[in-house]
Amino acid sequence: MMNLVLQAVEFSYPSVPVLKGVSLGLKSGEMLAIAGRNGSGKSTLIRCMNRILKCRRGHIVLCGEEVKNLRRMDIARKMAYHPQKTSYNFPITVFEAVLMGRYPHSEWDGDKDGEGHVHEALKMLGIEDLALRDFNEISGGQQQKVVIARAIAQEAKILLLDEPTSDLDIRCQLEVMDTIRRLVKERGISAVVAIHDLNLASRYCDRIVMLNKGVICGAGTPREVLTPENIASVYGVDASVHESGGILHIIPRKPIQ
Repeated sequence: MMNLVLQAVEFSYPSVPVLKGVSLGLKSGEMLAIAGRNGSGKSTLIRCMNRILKCRRGHIVLCGEEVKNLRRMDIARKMAYHPQKTSYNFPITVFEAVLMGRYPHSEWDGDKDGEGHVHEALKMLGIEDLALRDFNEISGGQQQKVVIARAIAQEAKILLLDEPTSDLDIRCQLEVMDTIRRLVKERGISAVVAIHDLNLASRYCDRIVMLNKGVICGAGTPREVLTPENIASVYGVDASVHESGGILHIIPRKPIQ
């Protein structure tokens, strides 16, 4: 079943076209990577998916309904968004920051199960000990984990994650991607991950969509997309691709002049 379908999506900032006829589908239980150079349209594409940005042309269908016809609260019940950077201009504990993910489920009499979902999300990311700390006083890597925990607590069918491993050390990168992968497979939800690290994308994602100047220039399994030819064409980098233990390893050699 397709949780999300994009058909010929176009988006432009004033006089600057960013997305040019992007079409893709996202299945239940699937983890999809969006790869490409800086400025290729990865973040813009994710923000169009949940209507933070309104596409100029095309259709975005979420669980059978056009996104443009849905209320913000309806979208939030089905999609959780992890931005590149999150900051608060006021004191807020880690627990309270994660609890904000429960807002789409709040009714007039409150969210009776909210705190339980927050505890579960904090435990998944291994950050229960941070619950009473001020969000603005923890490290950038810890903040990334908190924002991902907030998305998990939201109980959405689709996770939209914009560079979720930025600012994380190697161990934390693996822990976060392991957690996302486990959620997708065990709960049958979907995840879209905008990511720069092609090795993480190849290891954890079922499919990869490679963008170049707002156009899809490769889509398929990691083995189909992450070829030396595609990497050279999109990134302008001479790279070798090796496989070990069923996992692809991309080794960049040098920029192509």
